[in-house]
Amino acid sequence: MLGTILLVVLLLLLIGALPTWPHSRSWGYAPTGGLGVVLIVVIVLLVAGVI
Repeated sequence: MLGTILLVVLLLLLIGALPTWPHSRSWGYAPTGGLGVVLIVVIVLLVAGVI
């Protein structure tokens, strides 16, 4: 249950970090890339059964 909630929250953060808003265009893809790495780690942990 905790893993599913964590995965949903990370997906929402990943979508929210996309540089499509006017104030975040100068950030580039750094926030999305960092959250993408965290999302991949969480998915691997879910598949491995750790979470």
